[in-house]
Amino acid sequence: MKNQTPTLYKILTIAGSDTGGGAGIQADVKTITALGGYATTAITALTAQNTLGVQSVFEIPASFVGQQIDAVMTDIGTDAVKTGMLMNKDIVDMVSLKIKEYNVGLVVVDPVMVSKNGKKLLSPDAVKALIARLFPLSFLVTPNIPEAEYLSGLLIKTMSDAEKAAKLIHRMGPQNVLIKGGHAGESWDIKNKGRAIDILYDGKSFEHVGDEYIQTKNTHGTGCTYASAIAAYLAKGFCLKEAVVQAKKFVTASIRKSFNPGKGYGTLDQFGAIQFP
Repeated sequence: MKNQTPTLYKILTIAGSDTGGGAGIQADVKTITALGGYATTAITALTAQNTLGVQSVFEIPASFVGQQIDAVMTDIGTDAVKTGMLMNKDIVDMVSLKIKEYNVGLVVVDPVMVSKNGKKLLSPDAVKALIARLFPLSFLVTPNIPEAEYLSGLLIKTMSDAEKAAKLIHRMGPQNVLIKGGHAGESWDIKNKGRAIDILYDGKSFEHVGDEYIQTKNTHGTGCTYASAIAAYLAKGFCLKEAVVQAKKFVTASIRKSFNPGKGYGTLDQFGAIQFP
């Protein structure tokens, strides 16, 4: 009997590099690898950062971002794309152009706008381009509460507010919207305290996806990890809801195993997470 070659699930992550190793491309590669996928990358920016924050950002020329995507797609290809920090309008335009050119169907957009220490990671004209060009190509957009507030223009204090924001963001073009409730802590889960709830909207109905809320400062890279995990599960053929549910479990387990290598915000342990439950 011949040995069967296992299916290779390929995920291209388009994002910035984190010298501290906790977020961005580094978090994406660790997440995809831990979940059994094959990660390829297109780097949009180089950052000088550590657990205390981002000190400096060097933007990669949009043309070279496009060349990186071409190099991957013309040889290796991909089953899903995840985008993170895209930095400026030219890069957003280039990424949108390449997604259309290669007809990528499963695109998970994490609209990274601001770092934990408040440094802007996406210029205002880039946000407009994100909405106008990339959102309509997206299978899923995954804003956290501050990002959803910025995009929708609404103040989000309750789950009802989040649902209203999700509807407004959905009208911008993505097929599905996931508003991450981590910034709300456990306050959204009135019935079962101790759970963090995310709001998933497909244009017709809402799903509330919850898991244990873990009180910790070690949350650097949570959004990157979540979006990459969703992309990995989608690439494997999971339906959207199940991909989000499994990714949520993975993120929770990664936070549970988190640690702090420096003096500021600690990071998730994606490889520790694969040992759950």
